[in-house]
Amino acid sequence: MSAPTADRPGPGVFSKGRAQISERTLRTDRWWQSPLVVDLGFAAFVIYATVRAFLQNNYYVAEYHYLTPFYSPCISTGCVPEASHFGQFIPDVWWLPYAAASLPFLLLFRLTCYYYRGAYYRSVWQSPTACGVAEPRANYTGETRFPLVIQNTHRYFFYIAMIISLINTYDAIIAFHSPSGFGFGLGNVILVVNVVMLWVYTVSCHSCRHIVGGRLKHFSKHPVRYWFWTQVSALNTRHKTYAWVTLGTLMLTDFYIMLVASGTISDLRFIG
Repeated sequence: MSAPTADRPGPGVFSKGRAQISERTLRTDRWWQSPLVVDLGFAAFVIYATVRAFLQNNYYVAEYHYLTPFYSPCISTGCVPEASHFGQFIPDVWWLPYAAASLPFLLLFRLTCYYYRGAYYRSVWQSPTACGVAEPRANYTGETRFPLVIQNTHRYFFYIAMIISLINTYDAIIAFHSPSGFGFGLGNVILVVNVVMLWVYTVSCHSCRHIVGGRLKHFSKHPVRYWFWTQVSALNTRHKTYAWVTLGTLMLTDFYIMLVASGTISDLRFIG
């Protein structure tokens, strides 16, 4: 943003009537570092997830029933039949990912997440980029106009995320399989850790906290809901950490299953 001048006042804090300070900020620390790291983290996940979603291969290990969460539920007619635990009814076209029924909702659930909002508002939307750093726009309408008004749908995406977490849990359970019956390998450990972290991230959501304890005037009259509210509140304090950890576990789980499915490596088996 170009510096304002006396005859050409800038937007926002540089507007007419405000203190005329030409610098964008008087901060001397590396205030740009945190937004930059967030941008790079988001970009890494988006690029990886997009590429993997449209490759549409090496997503299922038939021998051990490993199914990557990126493709679950796999309900496209192009999916491997054994990987389609809930049927096949989505057309198999190149522009429609195999997990098209879940992927958009999971992305919207994270996109509208309260933590992610705070992160990309600073790094992408720049409202503001950092404390004490001027915004690059004249007006800010909050979440009352498009596109930010979409943030108000977060609670509904939370319900869908709960259903998808149940599906991922089912996938992790039936993966305890080997050609001879019950089996257990490194892939199972990765799948279980991933689904546990997904549950922790989902349950620690602010919407979940409101659902279990919202609209209560007297906690003493609702001891069960109050107990759940305290547990979710404790998890909620680390919601930021879980948000980033689950991005990592999702990529790790998908990458490991891709390597095993492609024959690049063999699954480390403990039983079966």
